[in-house]
Amino acid sequence: MQAYSELDAVAIAALVARRDVSAVEVAQAALMQKQAAEPRLRAFRKDFTEQALADAKEIDRVVAQGERLRLAGVPIGVKAWDGLDDFQTVRLRQEGCVVIGLTSVPRSITEWQTWGFTEHGPTVNPWRSDRTPGGSSAGSAAAVMAGVVPLATASDGAGSTRIPAAWCGAIGLKPTNGRLPTRDSAGLNVPGAIVRSARDAALHVSVLLGEEAIGVAHSKVLAATWSANLGYVDVDSEQADIARAAAGHLADAGHVRLHRARADLLDPELAWIAIRGAGDDLADAETVRQVNNARLRELFNDVDVLFTPTTPGPPHGHQGPGSTMSVSLTWAFNISGHPAISIPAGHAADGTPVGLQAVARHGEEDVLLRLAADLERLNPWPKRARPTNPESQPSSRPRP
Repeated sequence: MQAYSELDAVAIAALVARRDVSAVEVAQAALMQKQAAEPRLRAFRKDFTEQALADAKEIDRVVAQGERLRLAGVPIGVKAWDGLDDFQTVRLRQEGCVVIGLTSVPRSITEWQTWGFTEHGPTVNPWRSDRTPGGSSAGSAAAVMAGVVPLATASDGAGSTRIPAAWCGAIGLKPTNGRLPTRDSAGLNVPGAIVRSARDAALHVSVLLGEEAIGVAHSKVLAATWSANLGYVDVDSEQADIARAAAGHLADAGHVRLHRARADLLDPELAWIAIRGAGDDLADAETVRQVNNARLRELFNDVDVLFTPTTPGPPHGHQGPGSTMSVSLTWAFNISGHPAISIPAGHAADGTPVGLQAVARHGEEDVLLRLAADLERLNPWPKRARPTNPESQPSSRPRP
């Protein structure tokens, strides 16, 4: 078997289905990788070693009987807030996934959620241990890019799938709001996953939707536009430049044609807070929602895709983000419901990954998955983090 940590979920499932390798062997490899990584990474809150091996043994039994499982023997981490009874976890296990543990999430001691907590300390970014992996799906992103699992569950109420995906160098898709069960009464929090390959992202969402496959959008040249700041965000210039260059690669290769189009929105911060039930200005929140929805409707009459940086700044240190609002480029699309994806765009001078966010019309996840696959072919990204020494890297970029 090829080195376990280099395999994506599609490859693992194919090996197990052909019985080239057993689900038990794959689970053992994942657990060994987890054991090696955890003293430093701190990505898991709970270990399921015994249950994982028992589940893998059962998968081998049903595969031997000829049952088709689309994710046969694929080890996964599950976001601790979701657990084993969550809709997403149930669906993934039904298709053959093996849960090896619950991944870290923040504690409620901070207003900011871009970190993960374990009893051994905060979860670290697999690229730089002095930085956070993002959140709230912190452990999921760290575990995927440390090579522990090829897929880990996430949820996105303001950017909690896309932000850690961006900061750890992975793919994170937020599907259209309403297509899948949400975790909150406001309907903002959408199930998702952190993965390393575009084909894993496509397989994952097709399993959740109960579809045989998410069709890749036809090969027409997509009309796209770029916005560095959505009209209201203070964005680090390096983040914007790297993300814009990734969009440029897609344009240069003929996959998209960039157009000048107005993509200025109202700042949704207070509206998001009110919609979540933590504010009193529901009338004002609805006004912001309606104005932004109208502007996005007009925008998507002219283009197929909106590109932005995923985050306004690089991963912050473990002490917090300071005045930077890490969700400022993502949460508008939780309110509007548009599908959005973070795709690896490159690396900043400090060694940390940068994400390109792509947003499409409601229900057009296939467009986003096509773009992820196109960029993966054009500009292949590392499928596993390459840790750097924080002392040898520039320290001026992260904000306090």
